[in-house]
Amino acid sequence: MPETETGGASVAFPMIYVISDSVGLTGQSIARAAAVQFGVEAPPVEVLSKVRSFEQIRSFLEEHVSQGVERSGDARLLLFYTLVTNELADRLRAYVADHPNIVAVDIMTPALKAIASMTGLAPSQLPGKLHVANQQYFSRIEAVEFTIAHDDGRNPHELAKADIVLLGVSRSSKTPLSIYLSQQGFKVANVPLDMHTEPPKEIYDVDPTRLFGLMTTPDVLVDIRKRRLGNACSVAGSYADPEYVYDDLERARALMRRLGCIVIHTERRAVEETAQEILAHFARNHPDVLGYR
Repeated sequence: MPETETGGASVAFPMIYVISDSVGLTGQSIARAAAVQFGVEAPPVEVLSKVRSFEQIRSFLEEHVSQGVERSGDARLLLFYTLVTNELADRLRAYVADHPNIVAVDIMTPALKAIASMTGLAPSQLPGKLHVANQQYFSRIEAVEFTIAHDDGRNPHELAKADIVLLGVSRSSKTPLSIYLSQQGFKVANVPLDMHTEPPKEIYDVDPTRLFGLMTTPDVLVDIRKRRLGNACSVAGSYADPEYVYDDLERARALMRRLGCIVIHTERRAVEETAQEILAHFARNHPDVLGYR
């Protein structure tokens, strides 16, 4: 069992039990995200999934409380649950209220109530709808396949078919960003820029509101390129030379100005953070494209 520290003493991290009337992925994700805040990246998690009756829940809880008492004399139990069926959620809440040894987190109900309150709509109460293989799923698969086929300047004649086109110098995070955005359902192409090659002529036909130039600072890029080269740095010519990197970035910046594209800075930012900035710009210009994602 993982341990964390508090006040200099090691504390055993508890098993997290997840109960779901679907497969339990949401509960597991929330549990792990919370555990990371306590320095535990892989907390112990046990899932009771596809619940259809309260008796399944009662039996599961009683069994694990009993096991805890037998192992360590501790009857406490940490529970995260995602139940979209009102009857099951209500009965579990009542059960927990009568069993103070169970610390329970209802993940789904507050979210459903908030949306219902805002919209006046009623939730379907159909478990597992998040994981149904529908058009959204296939759209994402198509987006990932498109993005892989248009990585690093490949198939430039199809640039106009992309939702988003990224361009930038070597090691400016083009590929990681492309893959991340494709997993959100966007068809992404990326175009490398360098001092010795002209970009494909098709780049000038791309709608500037779909075109994003990735920019960073010379010192950050020099460091990234040196780390990329490793022991080969001394024989790699000017690739990581500060003066060359500065000129490389300035040439790229000049092209971005000519194209009228949106410039996004990537230095010292997580891929997810940069992607959200790109999507914020994209949403303002193409709200209709975001409907199915």
